[in-house]
Amino acid sequence: MHRDVLERFPAGDPRGSWRAEEFARARRREGTPAEVVMDLESDVFLVVVPRQSREPAS
Repeated sequence: MHRDVLERFPAGDPRGSWRAEEFARARRREGTPAEVVMDLESDVFLVVVPRQSREPAS
């Protein structure tokens, strides 16, 4: 599955993932299927959405 990153939040933030969760919740209220994932290599929380297919409709 391919996903687009909407925003990044440092995992070392005193509030942890809260800021990322709040951002994702606001996007979901707008109708965007946002979710939070952790990127262990870069130590950040990512707010992502599924990438839309770019294939033309038949």
